[in-house]
Amino acid sequence: MNRRDEGNKLNENVTTGCDLERIEIQLLLEGIYRYYGFDFRNYSFSSIRRRIRYRMQIEKLNSVTSLLDRLLHDSTMMEKLFSDFSINVTEMFRDPSFFKMFRQKVIPILRMYPTVRIWHAGCSTGEEAYSMAILLHEEGLAKRTQIYATDMNEAVIDKAKAGTLPINKMKLYTSNYVSAGGIREFSEYYKVDNRVVHLHPYLTDMITFAQHNLVTDSSFNEFHVIICRNVLIYFDQELQNRVHQLIYESLAPSGFLGLGQKEKLCYTAVDRLYNVVNESERIYRKL
Repeated sequence: MNRRDEGNKLNENVTTGCDLERIEIQLLLEGIYRYYGFDFRNYSFSSIRRRIRYRMQIEKLNSVTSLLDRLLHDSTMMEKLFSDFSINVTEMFRDPSFFKMFRQKVIPILRMYPTVRIWHAGCSTGEEAYSMAILLHEEGLAKRTQIYATDMNEAVIDKAKAGTLPINKMKLYTSNYVSAGGIREFSEYYKVDNRVVHLHPYLTDMITFAQHNLVTDSSFNEFHVIICRNVLIYFDQELQNRVHQLIYESLAPSGFLGLGQKEKLCYTAVDRLYNVVNESERIYRKL
């Protein structure tokens, strides 16, 4: 066999290996859906693959099929993988310019409504929902606004309900608050007890936390604002379109949608159903 043949054979083996891994991952996701009812089949393949490889490394498993066998016979393994698949990256006033633009462009319109309903979809541990509560409090809308914050992961919802923040993040959170246009001292919104930061009850009372899966669950109310930031980037195009349809149906006429900085409406099935309020901050308004 000459060098060219050897190279071709190697390329075939590499391709075959990649194809085999993709098949195994598809079988794993199908098994999770059929046995546990969690649907990750249309999540971004590269994102899911990274998390599967991470779990395999920790568990010292040599193949995706071995992981599938473990989780079908051990529910605790499913709990670990479910946690791996849940993206829980958040912070108070994350992307401060978004909140500053929301204050400038959206708040003046919300002032005209007798009541306001806001949905934070994929809220993780609740920091961004609490950030919105602070913003609305400062703008005098707290008493007529109800915030609903949901996530598919019940464990992070329980943590969000506690209304606590990591004390080692308070310097960052204070900086974000100032950059977002905060008009008071950030320390006015919490107290510290035994090195645990507790948000004041008038903020936690503004928010209803609940478990909700954007992939499998339906709409549960009509909202004037839906914030779904840095969630859709983990879905493939088909699933993005499905979730966008759910969001569109859940928005009141002329309702506002806020997305993450890496998420856009262009190339989605709902692109022409919104006006752009601010493209750089990904704020849109339903036609």
